[in-house]
Amino acid sequence: MSSSPYIFEATMENFQQQVMEASATTPVLVDVWAEWSAPCKQLMPLLEKLAEEYKGAFLLAKVNADQQEQLASSLGVRSLPTVILVKDGQAVDDFNGALAESDIRKVLDKYVEAPAEDPFEKAHALWEEGNLDGALAILGDMNQKDPENLKVLIDLAQIKAEMGDLDTAEQIYNSLPPEEKLQHQAKQLAARIKFLKQSAELPPQTDLEMALEQDPQDPNALHMLALHNVLKENNAEAMELLIRLIQVDSKYKNEVAKTTLVELFEKLGNNNADVRTYRRKLYTLMH
Repeated sequence: MSSSPYIFEATMENFQQQVMEASATTPVLVDVWAEWSAPCKQLMPLLEKLAEEYKGAFLLAKVNADQQEQLASSLGVRSLPTVILVKDGQAVDDFNGALAESDIRKVLDKYVEAPAEDPFEKAHALWEEGNLDGALAILGDMNQKDPENLKVLIDLAQIKAEMGDLDTAEQIYNSLPPEEKLQHQAKQLAARIKFLKQSAELPPQTDLEMALEQDPQDPNALHMLALHNVLKENNAEAMELLIRLIQVDSKYKNEVAKTTLVELFEKLGNNNADVRTYRRKLYTLMH
C-alpha cells in the first residue's frame, strides 16, 4: 500500500467514487497490473515516479487484476499492463505494455497540466551538466527574491568557488550566521574554498608522482598529491595518500595530514562510505 497522497489502490467498491467521480476535478490514471507480469513491474515505478513529480495534477489508481477480476473485466482489460486515463468520468486515452517514460509523458501532457519546474532543481541540473553560468543566473535571481535563503546562498558560493572566484565565495561564507557555519553544507563550502586556495600553490601532478616513485615516503609529495586528488574528487585516493603521510610522519607540518583528513570528512559527510572507511583507519593510527 502506497503512502503517497497521489496513489491509491482501486477496487470494485471505491472505483465509482475515487476514480469516476474524482476525475471530474482531477484526471485519474488507472493502472491494471499483476504481480506475475514483468512488464507491469517495469511500468509501475515509472507511473509512481510521475505521480509524485506531478504532485497531484493527476492521481494514480492501481488495480490488481488478480484480486479485482470483476473490475478488470468491466474495464475491458485484455492484456497486462493496461493503463487508462479517466477525465470527467470518461476514458479519454489508454495504452498497453511498458512504455518509455517519455511516451507516458506525451499521453499525460494531452490532458494533465505539467508541474512548474522548480528553479532550485533546474539550477542543480544545470550545475551537474557543467553549465555553471546557467546555474549561477538562476540562483542569483532566487537570491534577489529571497536573500534569507541560506541554501541558495551557499550554493552560489560553491559555484563561485568552482568558477575560481574564491574571494566572492569566501565573502559569502563569512556573511553566514555563526550557527549556519556549523551546518554540513557550510562546512563543505569552507573546506572547498580552502582546498581550492591551496591548489594555486601545487606543483604539477606528474612531478609529484615522479617524486613519489623516487621516494615513496616523500612527505611533501604525499601531501601535495593528496590535494590534487581532493580537487579532482578522487576522495578515496586522497585519503589513502594522507593515511600514508601519517604513517610516514604524523607530525609533518603541524599534523597537516590529520587536519586535512578531518576537513575532507566534513566536506563529504558521515554517510559517505569512504569517510567511514578512512575514519576507522585514522582512529586506528591515532590509538
